[in-house]
Amino acid sequence: MTEKLPKAVRGLMESQEAVWEAYSKLGEAAAGAGSLDAKTRRLVKLALAIGGGSEGAVHSHTRRALAEGCAADEIHQVAILAIPTLGLPRAMAARTWISDVLDV
Repeated sequence: MTEKLPKAVRGLMESQEAVWEAYSKLGEAAAGAGSLDAKTRRLVKLALAIGGGSEGAVHSHTRRALAEGCAADEIHQVAILAIPTLGLPRAMAARTWISDVLDV
């Protein structure tokens, strides 16, 4: 799975193992800090990636959402929900990034 990570992330994993381990543990702790199920957490993370304007993170969370059982229409809906909050341009960029993964 690490071969799919960006080169910079793999480099961090290799050169700063303690930092990467702490980062991973933080993610696990955050996931376990509430009552959201895994699918909902993934869709929220996708929404956060859209809000942050991170194309790479949107690609990653879209792939992971598919792997965790989210349907394509659910993933696309996250981008549509961004329209009133983030604006049409950001939402359309997100739809494009999501389509990069879904339309492969």
